[in-house]
Amino acid sequence: MKPSGEEPVLLAELKPGRPHRYDWKSSCETWSVAFSPDGAWFAWSQGHCVVKLIPWPLEEAEACKTSERKGRGSKAEARSRAAAKEKTLECGQIVWGLAFSSWPAVQAGSVSPLPAGLSCLVLATGLNDGQIKVWEVQTGHLLFSLLGHQDVVRDLSFAPNGSFILVSASRDKTLRVWDLSRDGRQVQVLSGHVQWVYCCSISPDCSMLCSAAGEKSALLWSMRSYTLIRRLEGHQSSVVSCDFSPDSALLVTASYDACVIMWDPYTGEQLRTLRHVPLHSALDYSSEVHTSSLRSVCFSPEGLYLATVADDRTRDGHVQFWSAPRVLSSLKHLCRKALRTFLTTYQVLALPIPRKLKEFLTYRTF
Repeated sequence: MKPSGEEPVLLAELKPGRPHRYDWKSSCETWSVAFSPDGAWFAWSQGHCVVKLIPWPLEEAEACKTSERKGRGSKAEARSRAAAKEKTLECGQIVWGLAFSSWPAVQAGSVSPLPAGLSCLVLATGLNDGQIKVWEVQTGHLLFSLLGHQDVVRDLSFAPNGSFILVSASRDKTLRVWDLSRDGRQVQVLSGHVQWVYCCSISPDCSMLCSAAGEKSALLWSMRSYTLIRRLEGHQSSVVSCDFSPDSALLVTASYDACVIMWDPYTGEQLRTLRHVPLHSALDYSSEVHTSSLRSVCFSPEGLYLATVADDRTRDGHVQFWSAPRVLSSLKHLCRKALRTFLTTYQVLALPIPRKLKEFLTYRTF
């Protein structure tokens, strides 16, 4: 998975402001980071039960792009960035999961969980004691404390359609579905895993939910009936992360076996298997062999690339931001993405078009 061509450039680095405690709890907290859908905020679980909300881009990152912005940056953009200030959320418990949601503007006569006058950007935090706290980003106001899980809430996923639906994954081996438009009511408990649930991901078209636990298979659920569709089997070790492509046509899962499997979620077919290549740091002079267990995988916004995180280095709580070469999405890919946003694999296969075109549209060929 090593990219070819120009090497990425380190733009900036965040380090915990408080003295680092060398115990497993504080290091695990720093696994959670997230960007807001509008790209204006970065959330960082920096340890000690604290979440930092940091305006994005970082000042350090902006400095690297000053020459690029000089010719096209507007005064309004500059004022907007200056008005945003860093915020601290005191969660009261170790933070394991983070998820943003950008909700649509409230229509006349509709029901909204947000108090009048507040913006529609929220952040959900999954905590060590099983609580989920949902915050309004602009003010740092606590909107909800959701109770129901019996153990650590490891991951969170909002429905991308602005329906106020939130799914949570927990060490209590369940997934829970919450409706924030109904005062945070718990509407469903999904049981089927026999190990801790590490990750949950709702497809962009809101039809499917994938969950990964300490098992060799991932589970695929219907978001319409909240029933199990199928088990995705193919990994040789625990599946710990999953993500859908932006058009919902693909699903990727990452495992401790250092492999990423790309699936067609509609048919359950394995399309590709990618093996993570360990990173060998030039500063590492030890003769020990470092094993690489994948921890996370995600698609890039345009759906052309994957990002993976592995235990190639010791966990010290630092966050790094990298620039990478920008490649314009091909017209063919953009057309495929547009079509697959509203066509399932089965619907594509039923079209009266050539076989090669069907293979391209179903990602059998890239």
